[in-house]
Amino acid sequence: MTTPTLSNPTLSNPALSTPMLPTPSASELAALDKAELHARVHQRVEAAWRLAREVYPALPLPKVWLDLRGKCAGQAHFGRQGLRFNPVLLAENRLAYFIDVIPHEMAHWLVHHLEEGERMPPHGQEWRSVMRRLYGLEPKVTHMFDTRAASPAPYRYECGCQNHHFSVRRHRLAHAGKHYVCRQCRQRLVWSREKII
Repeated sequence: MTTPTLSNPTLSNPALSTPMLPTPSASELAALDKAELHARVHQRVEAAWRLAREVYPALPLPKVWLDLRGKCAGQAHFGRQGLRFNPVLLAENRLAYFIDVIPHEMAHWLVHHLEEGERMPPHGQEWRSVMRRLYGLEPKVTHMFDTRAASPAPYRYECGCQNHHFSVRRHRLAHAGKHYVCRQCRQRLVWSREKII
């Protein structure tokens, strides 16, 4: 028996061309506290996984962590055998997470486990096919979330024409000797020694 691929007739089924995950209520999601919201993420991952198993029954259930930081909304982490989500971006973009981000990462999880999945491009044809045919979603590679709270840039640097805000990581690199230049005036950026909270 061969391992299924998404070119299988199973995924060509017209019944799979409409969204199969129910759309949650925005007001209900907004009313959840942190623990309830995180529990709902686990439930949504499991629902997306159950749907994926209809196409690929051998798909293992991924572990779930809400420990991702920075500007990234989610990540399929194959070394850790699961999916990671950004709790700050989740809290600020609840409905979009349930509609787009969780299926996005589950699509990566499914494609990775297919025959030759490890060799497929991350957002290639197979991934796009899962997003469209299995989850009924337009495949978007990146999100449009406001990441200021999730990826703060508390260090102010100055040049001849404006202020620039550096993240902790970028500030450490500059402090260790890396030079940054303004794209506008081409002057070197200098730390103002003031930390923005």
